[in-house]
Amino acid sequence: MSRPVAAETGFETHEVFNQAPPLEDYNLFTSDRVLQESVAREGAGDEAAQLTAFGAKIGKAEVLDLGRQANTYLPVLKGFDRFGHRQDRVEFHPSYHALMEISVAQGIHASPWEHLARGEAAPAGRNAARQAALYMMCQVEPGHICPITMTNASVPALLFQPSLAEEWLPKIVSRAYDPAFGPMQAKTGVTLGMGMTEKQGGTDVRANTTRAEPAGKASAGPGSEYLITGHKWFFSAPMCDAFLVLAQAPGGLSCFLMPRFLPDGTLNAIQIQRLKEKVGNRSNASSEVEFKRAHGWLIGEEGRGVRNIIEMATYTRLDCAVSSAGMMRQSLAQALHHCAHRRVFQKHLIDQPLMQNVIADMALEVEANTALAFRVTRAFDMADESEEEARYRRIMTPVAKYWNCKRAPGFAYEAMECLGGNGYVEEGVAGRLYREMPVNAIWEGSGNVMCLDVLRALAREPEALEVVLGEFDSAKGMNGHYDAALAKLKEGFSDIGTLEPRARRVVEDMAKIAAASILLKTAPGEEVSETYCASRFGGESGDLYGALPLGAPLREIVERAMPVL
Repeated sequence: MSRPVAAETGFETHEVFNQAPPLEDYNLFTSDRVLQESVAREGAGDEAAQLTAFGAKIGKAEVLDLGRQANTYLPVLKGFDRFGHRQDRVEFHPSYHALMEISVAQGIHASPWEHLARGEAAPAGRNAARQAALYMMCQVEPGHICPITMTNASVPALLFQPSLAEEWLPKIVSRAYDPAFGPMQAKTGVTLGMGMTEKQGGTDVRANTTRAEPAGKASAGPGSEYLITGHKWFFSAPMCDAFLVLAQAPGGLSCFLMPRFLPDGTLNAIQIQRLKEKVGNRSNASSEVEFKRAHGWLIGEEGRGVRNIIEMATYTRLDCAVSSAGMMRQSLAQALHHCAHRRVFQKHLIDQPLMQNVIADMALEVEANTALAFRVTRAFDMADESEEEARYRRIMTPVAKYWNCKRAPGFAYEAMECLGGNGYVEEGVAGRLYREMPVNAIWEGSGNVMCLDVLRALAREPEALEVVLGEFDSAKGMNGHYDAALAKLKEGFSDIGTLEPRARRVVEDMAKIAAASILLKTAPGEEVSETYCASRFGGESGDLYGALPLGAPLREIVERAMPVL
């Protein structure tokens, strides 16, 4: 009996055209004029060759796809092994480990501290070079940057206890990523995390109830072993090898180094209760934990926990400012690339006057925020040599963190809209960036906390304001809109009694004026700085992107920002 012939099921209804090719196989460093200029201006120009090589490496299609994979196959808590033994491990997809390996090999996790392990002088531009790599890597996948950032930021806090720093620093600065779950002594490299916030306190860490008691009657004081009991509500990257943890010691709130494994090779009593189900930052495991007489070693004196941990927070806040600018850059690059290829109404989108206004406005925002972040980075590099730079850092770090992180989520949405429906699907990067952006504004101090930090720094050290305003004054006379905005800012400081309720506006003005002062002095051509000042200070723009004043050199601004493939 003959078999019936199946009806033909394969057919085509249309040809796929007028779609932008994927933005991949390009160099994230050489394609970004603003980043290159920022690196050269802020002291890391000698690192251009290695940053070029890194930009080419992570711009490859297979590396960019690691970001998609790490956010598709999420971390899984493995609380127990198959025999029922408690293990408190988190299992990651191989893509996550591949991303960690790339970042560690580049030194994003600790390169500014390598000279300490070698007993050498600090190299110039070390933070600027690291931040340039961070700026690019967070464009590939920002979630894994959490443990990378915390590892780098842990070092200045750890240095308050030289005995612990001497033991841990060689493994911290190692550029060998070692994901093995085992004691530090058996590993080629380690990562560090932190545990500060609790259910009842959040930002108010002095309300912490976790307690620490000396492990022995004669064992107390700096570098000594304590037993810690309590919990942490947000315990990021629980697979790190050790954590800086706050707990109430007999002498007050103190900072401890808490390893996952004890010196004898047994697991410390850190019990993971669950992983957080977050809006974004999904490739990174954040957890809730309990400590059941977990062992920790005191960093510095009892009662100095906030002072010690704030050193860590200072560095993480800079990373938040830089990575927000980096993710904004990737959002802009995606929008520019799409608009350069997509045709609508017989023109490429990039040639449509209204769209051109939108993306030119966005390009100005990215350039300004990048300039601000890298200027603050220079202050980190020079703070040990210059009291003026140290004062600038104290004021402008929370300013940059506040402004860049606040601007990022709305910016990501605008870029997504430029892509249309293609921006609102999971296959692309736009949605992932949009979900990621808010975490930087929340982590390491929300917007209000940053504003209050600025006010506290001004109150403690009025000379710091003089330093900051002095730098702003260096651009006076270059633009009338800028001069008027600066005069208004200075006038606002005259009424100290009303500063707190006005703090958000004051800090916003400081951020925009700081960025404008850099652009006025360094941006090539007048189109960037003049248009930025007119649109941000001159009352010639609206509340949303795409309202640059008539006559603005839109095409020149867009061409400057276009990723050069």
